[in-house]
Amino acid sequence: MSTNLSPVQVATPGRKPVISREDIMTAALKLVGPHRSVSSLSLREVAREAGIAPNSFYRQFRDMDELAVALIERAGASLRQIIGEARQRATADRSVVRGSVEAFMEQLHTDDRLLQILLREGTVGSSAFKQAVDKQLNFFEEELKLDLIRLAEANKTGLFEPALTAKAITRLVFTMGATAMDLPQDKYTELTEQVVLMVRMIVTGTQTLAVTGSPDR
Repeated sequence: MSTNLSPVQVATPGRKPVISREDIMTAALKLVGPHRSVSSLSLREVAREAGIAPNSFYRQFRDMDELAVALIERAGASLRQIIGEARQRATADRSVVRGSVEAFMEQLHTDDRLLQILLREGTVGSSAFKQAVDKQLNFFEEELKLDLIRLAEANKTGLFEPALTAKAITRLVFTMGATAMDLPQDKYTELTEQVVLMVRMIVTGTQTLAVTGSPDR
C-alpha cells in the first residue's frame, strides 16, 4: 500500500521560510546609523541580518537601490507626520517656527534611523538616492509653503516668494540636521536655538521683502 504524502518544507537553520518587504527594511534599518549609510550596505549583509538567502531578497526588491528608495520614502512620510502634528498644535508664527524645529531636532535626538537615512543619503548616496531625498524635501516645501501663506494671511503680514521661502527654510533645517548627527547630544539644545533664530531671520526677511520688494526690481 503506497501513500502519497506532500513534501515537508524544512527551513534552513537560521533562515526564515517566508520573508516580506517589511522584514528586509527592518533588517536594513538595524545596520544603518549616524555613521553608516544605506549606500554602504551590501545585499548579502541585509540578507544575513534578515535571516534569508540572498536570492530571496529579489522576491521583494529589484536591487539595493530600490530598497534604499523605499526607506527614504518611509522616512519622509514619518517625519512629515511628526512635524505636521507639531505645526497643527501651533497657533502663531513664533510657535510654528519653534515647534517645528524642536520636533525635528527631538526626533533626531531619539536616534531615529529613518531620519538619519533621509539626512545622510541626500549627500552620500547614489543619484537615485539623492533624487528620492529631493522628492521628499519637495513634499516638505509644499506643505510648509501652504502653512506660511495661511500664517501670513492670519497675521496680516506680507510674504515674499512663498515657495522660495519654504525651500530656504527646509534646506536650512535639513542641512543643520545633517550637521547635528556628528555632534554630541549635549550640543543639540544650542544648535536648536541657532536653527530657530536662523528660520526667524528668513521669515523676517520674507516679510520685509513683501513690503519693499526685491532689491533687483
